[in-house]
Amino acid sequence: MKHLQTRIQQSKGYKWWVLGVIMLGTFMAVLDITVVNVGLPTIMHAFGVSLSTAEWVITAYMITMTIMLPTAGWLADKYGNKNLYLIGMVLFTLGSWLCGRAQTDVFLIASRALQGIGGGTIQALGLAIVTREFPPSQRSMALGLWAIASAASISFGPLIGGYLVDDYSWHWIFDVNVPIGIVGVLATILIQREWKRPDIGPFDWVGFVSVATFMPLAIYALARGNATSNPQGWSSPSVIVPGTIAVIALVVFIVAELRSKYPLLNIRLLADRNFGIAMLVLVIFGICMFGGTYLLPLYMQNGLGYTAIMAGSVFLPVGLIQGILSTLSGFITKYIGTLPQVFCGLAVMTLSFWFASRFTVDTPHSGIMLVLYLRGFGMGLTFAPLNVFSLKNLKHGDMAAASGISNSIKQLAGSIAVAMLTSILTARTAAHAAHDVGTKAEIYIAGITDDFLIVTLMTLCCFLPFLLLLRKPRRAAQPTGTTTRP
Repeated sequence: MKHLQTRIQQSKGYKWWVLGVIMLGTFMAVLDITVVNVGLPTIMHAFGVSLSTAEWVITAYMITMTIMLPTAGWLADKYGNKNLYLIGMVLFTLGSWLCGRAQTDVFLIASRALQGIGGGTIQALGLAIVTREFPPSQRSMALGLWAIASAASISFGPLIGGYLVDDYSWHWIFDVNVPIGIVGVLATILIQREWKRPDIGPFDWVGFVSVATFMPLAIYALARGNATSNPQGWSSPSVIVPGTIAVIALVVFIVAELRSKYPLLNIRLLADRNFGIAMLVLVIFGICMFGGTYLLPLYMQNGLGYTAIMAGSVFLPVGLIQGILSTLSGFITKYIGTLPQVFCGLAVMTLSFWFASRFTVDTPHSGIMLVLYLRGFGMGLTFAPLNVFSLKNLKHGDMAAASGISNSIKQLAGSIAVAMLTSILTARTAAHAAHDVGTKAEIYIAGITDDFLIVTLMTLCCFLPFLLLLRKPRRAAQPTGTTTRP
């Protein structure tokens, strides 16, 4: 085995072997988001909990994942990328196994939090490792192939989850990760070379504590606002107190990161025009993307009465289309650049969400599939080119920090999306129930479509940050470790 390991690590194709390992880990981490979206209605029924409680099965994973994204970067630099990636795979696999053994909603949520620690580590290191191993001339292609792993999870995750929930048990949507995780652990041990950063500075405890305080409290306040168990609404102390503490923690985090010589997240990189614009777009787009993924299974299962496997099967084309276009975008970029692809992708995503906002109880299956086709097309044209655009001016040594910021923003946006849209759905469903005449399904769908309309308007706002490109960049504002191109 040692001989095989040496041959792989010294071969010309080593970087492609590494890309395969990273794609496997990414597939597993993203799979557990898409699988759970389809299984959430069944989990709600199994534990007898409301949507405002069940959403924590999703948000607990995203919160701990987001906290780990910047933390994993420092730990990897200090103790080795291979070592930490391996630990992430082990923790994710263990968390998956524990989720499958859950007998209470509290135990399930706690196990999901452990999963998120592993998933956050995997996601944090994936982009950094790929960009480090591949030269700039091959980076667009590598990132496009890496995106296939996410696309495959989007395609097959809901389908696998629906099949397991309908034919076996919801526990299996977590158990399915265990064999994949074991393969990932063995592949990491065999293939990856170790890499450390010798000049790593001290750990940023202020940044870590402040972001670890901000994340759960902010999401809790958003989720609590319109919860059925909170009759006082947004004026409740259970909303105001954690919300206020979250805001204070966010301010402390920003100030600490700007002043620290060794920040947890080097947010000074946001001063780079390309990277800063891309991250603004990613905040908005992430809320819309995760929000759409969250709402569609609820519409199909709770509104139209689809089974879990029926709801999961409709997502199959999304990942296939996204994967093909993500791969092709690396070639297309050479001829038309990144921004035309991003603009086209955002326009198609906006159209997709607008069609979703017109859903009714009588919407045919073909109408749902049209939304999914457009969604896959839009995501395929957006993500890979936006990644290339964001990294264009950054130096090699800034890739890990940029990856931490990008992934943290994406997962934070997902957490906000679930909490915000659940809160809006609860409020709008109650409003429709009080004023509209219709069946329970019609009233529920009316609340869902209100959510989709908000997502549509937010997606349109993704175009606004690009107006900053009209401003001439100032060299004096150049962040440390970056270069500015005219």
